Amino acid sequence: MDNAGYARIFDEIADLLEIRGENPFRVRAYRNAARTVEGLAEPLDELAAQGEQALVALPGIGHDLALKILEIARTGRLAFLDRLHDEVPATLAELLRVPGLGPKRVRLLWKKLGVTTLDDLEEALAADRLAGLEGFGPTLIDKVRRGLAERREHARRVRLDVADRVAASLVDRLSRGRRGIEIVVAGSLRRRRDTVGDLDVLATGSTRGLITRFTELDDVSEVLAAGQTRASVVLASGLQVDLRVVPRASFGSALQYFTGSKEHSIVLRRRAQERELKLNEYGVFRGARRVAGRTEEEVYAALDLPWIPPELRENRGEIEAAAAGDLPELVTLDDIRGDLQMHTDWSDGEASIEQMARAARDLGHEYIAITDHGPTVRVTGGLDAQRLARQAKEIDAVNERLDGIRVLKGVETDILEDGSLDLPDATLSRLDYVLATVHTRMTMSRREMTRRIARALRHPLVTALGHPTGRLIGRRAPYEVDFDEIVRVAAGEGKLLEIDGHPERLDLDDVHARKAAEAGVSIVISTDAHRPADLELIRYGVDQARRAWLSAAQVANTRSLKEFLALIRR
Repeated sequence: MDNAGYARIFDEIADLLEIRGENPFRVRAYRNAARTVEGLAEPLDELAAQGEQALVALPGIGHDLALKILEIARTGRLAFLDRLHDEVPATLAELLRVPGLGPKRVRLLWKKLGVTTLDDLEEALAADRLAGLEGFGPTLIDKVRRGLAERREHARRVRLDVADRVAASLVDRLSRGRRGIEIVVAGSLRRRRDTVGDLDVLATGSTRGLITRFTELDDVSEVLAAGQTRASVVLASGLQVDLRVVPRASFGSALQYFTGSKEHSIVLRRRAQERELKLNEYGVFRGARRVAGRTEEEVYAALDLPWIPPELRENRGEIEAAAAGDLPELVTLDDIRGDLQMHTDWSDGEASIEQMARAARDLGHEYIAITDHGPTVRVTGGLDAQRLARQAKEIDAVNERLDGIRVLKGVETDILEDGSLDLPDATLSRLDYVLATVHTRMTMSRREMTRRIARALRHPLVTALGHPTGRLIGRRAPYEVDFDEIVRVAAGEGKLLEIDGHPERLDLDDVHARKAAEAGVSIVISTDAHRPADLELIRYGVDQARRAWLSAAQVANTRSLKEFLALIRR
């Protein structure tokens, strides 16, 4: 079993325990275990082969979880999960992914209406059976109906980081032992969409026997098609992968074509026709003669355009901007100089302040902010004023010991229902960085939520709004909020808006981040890291910033420490 398989088991256990109404700390233990094993660089199976001690050395993995991992590694099953399935239908976990349905509501649907699957829910909605349930008013029912349609769509897609790991493994196995071969993954993965529906893999060069190797990979569960230059398979994870072998003379045009997006390519073909050219996956042709195709740069140049970064290829004005010489110089990972959201073992993180600081320094960061939770989200072990004061002393001590990085004192303070914060001003005033976020009452009306967040942004001690729309990709839809009003207030108050780079959030998304930046709001890219390895997730935040057309100047944490502090203290 790969690491993602272990993570799915622990996430499913957490889902079913939630529906059963178990202690939230126990639920969170399984969630944390899922994140730990999912983020491991080495296969968990290999660690399991070394025994229990190798497993309990992992963050958040104690004796009980280690034994469960060993059982899965030995048998491919887990008796505890089987027992849970006897009590709670496994399909109920899928209902939790429908916006508007939390554990209590899923349990109510199950117990009162016998709803255990998405199909059951669709039938109950069609028959208007939800209207008789306690707490299911017209607004919520409409949200569930829309959420169900959204979930049907998401069910066919995987998160960007999951697709990354699958793609990297495929490329490694296909190219292993071969010289003179070039393999690239195109499609929405190359455009860095937040979710990916399938993988398009292109290969050129020494590709003899490649199709056979591809279709015989261990994790292929079904071969849909296999020919001389193309094959399609479905992996055990359910992800479809298409492999195409193309000649070097056409590799650039094939890469452009299969990277997409469809809308971008349609406009390019129209531009080619205007120049009496034909553009397809085989090249750019004038009559029967191919005039470009070996590289993407050749293809775009033949259409009188500079090369357009894949992240921009969504037909959102990028072709017009390229023609006018107005493409932005996009922010890069190397531009990032600090990380402004992370959690330590003071709350729900797994490492000490010093461990997080050392890991950030190893990545080249000049500064970080420690933003453990405030007291409202009790399940995270959030900090009250007294504990924050003690943490500040530890941060001072770490800054004394470490060279090459500055640790800023921060907090992730909750925005309460009325827009006030869950920590007193006297405490917040002693911090360098105050990140305000919403974690509770996410079903408020659009008007109420907008008023709530706007009031927090007007608080003089708030620095930034974290994960501003509250979404969890594939699990929770954004809460209802007037984003234009939030942008207006943030711009007027000089507050930052965050791109939370964790792949389960990527919030702000690309569309919202672009809108905010165009209104003059500075964006901060953070990781929401809970362990040192999470700090590398900053690249996913950068991906979304690039899709949002952001330059380094529009991202606050591309500045030096002195410049960043000057920006947030204005």
